[in-house]
Amino acid sequence: MEYRRFNDTIIARIDKGEEIVAQVRRIAEAEQIKLASVEALGALSEFNVGLFDVVEKKFHGNHFEGAYEVVSLTGTINTKDGEFYTHLHMSAADVNANVFGGHLVDATVSATSEMVIRILDGKVDRYFDEEVGLNLFKFE
Repeated sequence: MEYRRFNDTIIARIDKGEEIVAQVRRIAEAEQIKLASVEALGALSEFNVGLFDVVEKKFHGNHFEGAYEVVSLTGTINTKDGEFYTHLHMSAADVNANVFGGHLVDATVSATSEMVIRILDGKVDRYFDEEVGLNLFKFE
């Protein structure tokens, strides 16, 4: 992975074999990012996405392997209890243009991924909401 920072924007290239969420973390920690928006595209060899069922309060994951093109990857970087936290969603298409997506758990790059991280001036932490069963924004 290689990246450059231009004022409040980071442009990153994530390379073949690297895992996207791990690289987001690496950048956020190196740049001390507390709040940012993330968007990306690229090619994948495998990924895990899923859906949190709010009734069951259970995450349902799906694993995909093969040739996939990222249609959209979007989300946030912020903190939970003052530590790094990211919330990313992704959609990826196969060779037949079937699209699969959901909450991104992890994704391995097969060729390259291009990412833009826009750093926001501020801080938004998260807290676990018992009723919903998720980590929600906590504004201070």
